[in-house]
Amino acid sequence: MSDAPSEEIRVDIWLWRARFFRTRALATDYVSRKGIRITRNGQTRKTDKAGLRVSAGDVLTFYKAKAIETVEVLQIGERRGPAIEAQTLYRRIDASA
Repeated sequence: MSDAPSEEIRVDIWLWRARFFRTRALATDYVSRKGIRITRNGQTRKTDKAGLRVSAGDVLTFYKAKAIETVEVLQIGERRGPAIEAQTLYRRIDASA
């Protein structure tokens, strides 16, 4: 059994906290309309459910600003902070690697 409980958060809230979207409503709408791909434990699936929970180690892939973003969730964060704080929540993954 793990020492710490698994911390999870709704994907729309995480995208908002990580500052990929200006408002939580925009993040929720995006996930519902376009969907995102989530890779967890080596398995990838597409979802359009904004309430799907993500945790550290998950890889999210979505279309943003005319480019495909692939990011690894490093932390779930406690709040929507400044951009410097938001950048500590994820690591960009180069698609060509």
